[in-house]
Amino acid sequence: MLDAIRLYHDLGVWVEVTTLVIPGLNDSEQELTQIAEFICSVGAEIPWHVTRFYPAYRLLDRPSTELATLRRAREIGLGAGLRYVYEGNVPGEGGENTWCYRCQALLIERYGFAVTQNRIRHNACPACGAPIDGLGMSAASYGAVEH
Repeated sequence: MLDAIRLYHDLGVWVEVTTLVIPGLNDSEQELTQIAEFICSVGAEIPWHVTRFYPAYRLLDRPSTELATLRRAREIGLGAGLRYVYEGNVPGEGGENTWCYRCQALLIERYGFAVTQNRIRHNACPACGAPIDGLGMSAASYGAVEH
């Protein structure tokens, strides 16, 4: 899978990586750091989604991922140099928003899967002008509320 991530990126395919963070299985600082560093070695612009686990189906012996663990994973990713790290499966907590990697301005506000506000203009941060990575990131591209 790691080779595929690198190959797709090298071929110009937009890549995003999601890690389902499961308590006791892959939530150590060491493992999260290794994942973040690998992603960053491929491209700092690759979004990393650290997603909350909920016990279901055949994996019922683990608790839900604590929000603090997801926040720490996000800090690890940003510390490794990733521009965009998101906390998934925790709507309304703020970790699903997109922030400018240069000036920290709020760019895209989300609630769950809904975009409630998009401030990106011409694929750039309106506050500092940093180019924002992604496909069709400007507000007009996907009908988000513009402010």
